[in-house]
Amino acid sequence: MELTIYVVDAFSKDRFGGNSAAVVPLNEWISPALMQKIASENNLSETAFIKQVAENRYEIRWFSPLTEIDFCGHATLASAAVILNQLGAQGELEFVTQEVGELQVVQLDDGRIEMSFPNQAPEVEHQVPPALLAGLSIPPQQVLKNRQAYFAVLASEAEVRAVQYDSEQLKQLAPFDVVVTAKADEETDYDFVSRYFWPANGGDEDPVTGSIHSGLTPYWATQLAKSELVALQASKRTGTLYCKISDDRVLVSGYGVLYLAGKVFV
Repeated sequence: MELTIYVVDAFSKDRFGGNSAAVVPLNEWISPALMQKIASENNLSETAFIKQVAENRYEIRWFSPLTEIDFCGHATLASAAVILNQLGAQGELEFVTQEVGELQVVQLDDGRIEMSFPNQAPEVEHQVPPALLAGLSIPPQQVLKNRQAYFAVLASEAEVRAVQYDSEQLKQLAPFDVVVTAKADEETDYDFVSRYFWPANGGDEDPVTGSIHSGLTPYWATQLAKSELVALQASKRTGTLYCKISDDRVLVSGYGVLYLAGKVFV
């Protein structure tokens, strides 16, 4: 079997920045076991598999090197970039997911791809797991949680950049991941910063995590009294995300750059 594959650097204007995602368009679904093998072989944060079901409407599934993921932002952006810029589609796209409903995606005039996510605001976690505290080198000021991750709020951007993590401790929090976050320094162009650790589900540190901004955005919108925010994910590759609260949705946008187009033989 021969499949087409693309790799897009998501949430970056430049190649070798942001977060790389593979995109594999399918005419018919292949087995989950084969999708997992392809994702493991790719060894990227995510591989997205997409199947067109109507004009501008696609089913989408995401796989990390370890497991199927129920919600992934950067691979959705990468998929939209492929559909719009490589496969010739125009107008609004709709992705059908298994766990988070339908995601609407449009390309803005400046080239950014804007995705409409469910609002997944976190709630304060009063019983903080010992493994979370043991897994971070800097104690959080506050801990919250949503369906995806624990949110460890730190005192400053410097702490977010400096914090170290213990993968074995954080694995004990499965199926939840961990995001550390803080208000950005005043002299920057960002409103808040974050880093994302997910040893139980994909790897040690994710370069840029679009999905978690469905929770970070409502949290920081409340803290900063702003409905539009710019976020920096401060990994080694870094990524910039433009975030907006719109009724009960969270709009997250960013750029994507094609890195690779090729064939997979399975």
